[in-house]
Amino acid sequence: MSQKARCYAEISRSQIAANYRAVKTAAGPAADVICVVKADAYGHGSVEVSRTLCREGARWLAVSSVEEGITLRRAGIDCRVLVMAGVMPWEYEALREFRLTPVAHSLDDLRRLDEVRTPENAAPIDVHLKIDTGMDRLGTLASAAEIAAVVLALRNVRVEGLMSHFASAADFNSPQTEDQIRLFEAMSRELNELGVRPPISHFSSTNAIAFPRPGATLSMVRPGHAIYGYVSNARGTFRAPALHVSPALSWRTRIVTVKDIPAGAKVGYGGSFVAPAPMRIAVLAAGYADGVPHRLSNKGKVIAGGTLAPILGTVSMDLTTIDITPTPQLQPGDEVTLLGREGDVSLDAQQIARTAGTISYNILCGISARVKRFYVD
Repeated sequence: MSQKARCYAEISRSQIAANYRAVKTAAGPAADVICVVKADAYGHGSVEVSRTLCREGARWLAVSSVEEGITLRRAGIDCRVLVMAGVMPWEYEALREFRLTPVAHSLDDLRRLDEVRTPENAAPIDVHLKIDTGMDRLGTLASAAEIAAVVLALRNVRVEGLMSHFASAADFNSPQTEDQIRLFEAMSRELNELGVRPPISHFSSTNAIAFPRPGATLSMVRPGHAIYGYVSNARGTFRAPALHVSPALSWRTRIVTVKDIPAGAKVGYGGSFVAPAPMRIAVLAAGYADGVPHRLSNKGKVIAGGTLAPILGTVSMDLTTIDITPTPQLQPGDEVTLLGREGDVSLDAQQIARTAGTISYNILCGISARVKRFYVD
């Protein structure tokens, strides 16, 4: 569908829903799903994606910050919302006001949350406690005895969930995932013996759902990338992935101008491309301010006129130049695909990321706010 915009992303609600159903199937009937919609749903638009997921039956969403959670609540999203990347001291009271469930990453987090003023007769606030099982980022390294001593003394907080995060779930050359599972199982067992029995536990995100290991799928799973249509490539010896999804976002821009240049013409800043022969070029209404990686200069491609067209010269802030010599019929105003499909030719975020020397998450999250988002069924 052609949209009236210089540069736009088109997101398929039906594909988001289909990806969610694929995750449910892969995770199995015993596991609930926490859909990760942080970072504006990886550039897809957190409010509209959340509405789609909630309509599809999702009961939990996950965000990075309290601010992201508040955005969902103010848009009328009523699912449970887990705040995963920490809560600032001045945000504590907003947790109860906006019905947000924080993740505690230390015993001090639990103590501080327990000290927050609680309205009379109000229920304790639910919290998920993260265990650092080897990623050495967020999460507590405390022993089971230390955790139990704090948890059992809480008055205004209920530890509803126990969680961790895999560091290398798609790497079958490394024993790290099995090591993390063993550590988490041991911690859960010890806490249970000490009287700490959270009803919810979760560990697996997209890669661990797609490439399951024994003990990884607990009462919940936390897909992020898969909801948007991506699974990372695995390394080592592994079975075929248990999860199959498709990208939900296409990204297109328009041609600003077309011109013929002679052999020897220098294109873009620094003259980093020199035309080896007469060429027909097109200048696109998208640059690095829109999210086109600067590293695609002189090596990336787009889809123009149904064929792959090389990027010429340096990607500018607002403009990118391409070679349309093989498709001379293209004119100003015509659409060009930065990410997506035209006929049998496609470019996805993983392909672009490999060329740019980054990861697909960065490509999707890097599509800037000035790129208009349109939603289709």
